[in-house]
Amino acid sequence: MDSKLLDILACPVCKGPLQWHRDVPCLVCRADRLAFPVRDDIPVMLEEEARKLGMDDPLLRD
Repeated sequence: MDSKLLDILACPVCKGPLQWHRDVPCLVCRADRLAFPVRDDIPVMLEEEARKLGMDDPLLRD
């Protein structure tokens, strides 16, 4: 993920910061516990496409 793109992207729900997870590939909003998929190096920033994360999901660590 391009670091410049990551700097300007925000969660579409709360406008908060996102964390890039290379292994999964997704962008995670810790505040809303949502994981937005990245397909073909393009972030899909739609709330209905996001996966809801449980409190103990490993993507929320770090």
